[in-house]
Amino acid sequence: MRAKAASLWLLLWMLAVGCQALTSVDCQAATQNHSGSAGAPVKMHRLAKADLSPPSRLVPVNAQPALPDSLRGIIRRVALPAGDKRLALTFDLCERAVHVTGFDAALVDVLRKENARATFFAGGKWMRSHPEATMSLMADPRFELGNHTWTHANLAVMQGQKRIDQVLWTNAQAELLREELDARRVKAGKQALGPKPLTLLRLPYGRGGAEAVAAINGLGLAVIQWDVVGEGGGGSVAARAKAIAEAVRPGSIVLLHANQVPKDTAALVRALLPLLRQRGYATATVSELLQAGAPETVDDGYFSVPGDNRIYDNRFEDNGTGGRAKAGATSGKQ
Repeated sequence: MRAKAASLWLLLWMLAVGCQALTSVDCQAATQNHSGSAGAPVKMHRLAKADLSPPSRLVPVNAQPALPDSLRGIIRRVALPAGDKRLALTFDLCERAVHVTGFDAALVDVLRKENARATFFAGGKWMRSHPEATMSLMADPRFELGNHTWTHANLAVMQGQKRIDQVLWTNAQAELLREELDARRVKAGKQALGPKPLTLLRLPYGRGGAEAVAAINGLGLAVIQWDVVGEGGGGSVAARAKAIAEAVRPGSIVLLHANQVPKDTAALVRALLPLLRQRGYATATVSELLQAGAPETVDDGYFSVPGDNRIYDNRFEDNGTGGRAKAGATSGKQ
């Protein structure tokens, strides 16, 4: 019942909103809430017109490693060897074409203070809106970045080249920012970090079947979902943190957000991390889990129970990237 309640809460929330080790050279704005290209604060806001513009680079220039067969499919958790009690906290950074979302710097501060490892699934447009925040995450060895599509597209309904572009544009934007980060490091006399293509992808709305996943895997990215919905349900922050701690098991992947929606994720994670330690758990990135164990896959993505996310196929315009669809409209427009 708790899982179903959390799933329902998350569905309603998404309908409503749509979605201390760094040096100054690594990121000028590591402590800012969210920053644009000039370092000025970027407030969450709805755009007057949908931003459908592509990144300045459409295709990554660095070679993408081929995806091993063992990582194909939709991965919900990882079966770890006996005695390995690690789990992955994952944070989505969503941004559709019709708005600019935020960056939860307070959450990242909590993770750094607790020396927690984490994976952030960033939208390409979000990275373009928040370059300093993106480079801050890139520069921190405790964190890894994954792909969350360019404008939070529903890849179960988006087809053809548009689907491919959602993935490639995001990897290309990440590549551009990593190059900028390295240029800053070299200018400051530090060693460049070097190229690091995004090799993980999270399906927006959790939506994507065999065809979409095969296309993504063919581009060299593993599709990573979750087995624990970390946001949702009722009660206090303490009660929700306790519910997450009771729901996880070794190899779990926990779904959370870092784009300031919801507003209290930092408090939730601050309460959660001590509970996890008390139960003997340690945090890891998704890639670290995959290196240590065997992925457990499903045929279709979902929140808590199969089919609980199909409502999004008709909820937003332009295959999930736009505003709220009008009554009777569909999201299958190309």
